[in-house]
Amino acid sequence: MKNPTPEGENQKKKTGLTRRRFLETTVGTAVAGSLLPHASAWAADARNGVPYRTLGNTGEKVSSIGLGGYHIGMQSDEQESIRIIRTALDEGINFLDNCWDYNGGASESRMGKALQGGYRQKAFLMTKIDSHTKQGATAQINECLRRLQTDHIDLLQFHEVIRDTDPEAIFAPNGALQAALAAKEQGKIRYIGFTGHKSPEIHLKMLNTAFAHKFTFNAVQMPLNLMDAHYDSFQKLVLPVLVEHNIGVLGMKPMGAGLILQTKTVEPVECLQYALNLPTSVVITGCDTLPILQQALQTARTFRPLSQEQVAALLAKTDKAAQTGEHELYKTAHNFDGTIMNPQWLD
Repeated sequence: MKNPTPEGENQKKKTGLTRRRFLETTVGTAVAGSLLPHASAWAADARNGVPYRTLGNTGEKVSSIGLGGYHIGMQSDEQESIRIIRTALDEGINFLDNCWDYNGGASESRMGKALQGGYRQKAFLMTKIDSHTKQGATAQINECLRRLQTDHIDLLQFHEVIRDTDPEAIFAPNGALQAALAAKEQGKIRYIGFTGHKSPEIHLKMLNTAFAHKFTFNAVQMPLNLMDAHYDSFQKLVLPVLVEHNIGVLGMKPMGAGLILQTKTVEPVECLQYALNLPTSVVITGCDTLPILQQALQTARTFRPLSQEQVAALLAKTDKAAQTGEHELYKTAHNFDGTIMNPQWLD
């Protein structure tokens, strides 16, 4: 269970007015609407039966289900990883997730191999970097491009914005944003976003820091699932801001990195359906086998907006289990914090 700290309490005081200001203007529409069909996000466009949605202010069309990059590098057989990526692209998924640090670079290297032979043209390619400095971020961007065997990345995101000090570091005069803007100018990247799994308050601070610098992100990635809705919720605090500002919503951990399934309260398909029912541009899910990929594809193809009653029933199943945050360790512990365990990545 997450214990409040003086730093955390101070952080809440600092961000409280900002949060209230955001919520006063959006809670009546965006939060309530997040549990209802969003016609603007759920366009009729589909490829091979997979619905496509608009990625916020970019106007890009992306598959409602995205292929997670971490699990690609976990597969013991590299050729099977390549087969999973290419099958996803052939069957209608175009959004590919990855990160500079996933599996020591193996996830990006495998994806780069899979994208050869014409597959790069089918993909909307996203990856993430960890460094907070201009020099470090520049090096990581170039390494991502080399591993992915491409001349450009469609969406580059600042990874693991999980500390109260991260926003200021990234937006500092010699911070990582400067590297991303230079790379965009050079045609190496097209859009810029950020990710995090720790605290909705820190996400709000990152968004506010961007607005203060007259910068608006193209996309934001965060956990959106049946546990998050009950505990320290990104859905309740951050999602309305993204909807209000037309920033692409990337939902991750629809099954809580498997932790939700361990509670035996809901099934995998229900987890995916719940996340798809939110105003997400993409729901990113890890698929380390072809059957798991087919399950995600089938869920996307057959998805229909859930009624308020259906949503309430799903939330009731996870209500008790979600109260302490023990099934969202990415929020309440350091188990999922790669940059905490490897601080040199931030240099």
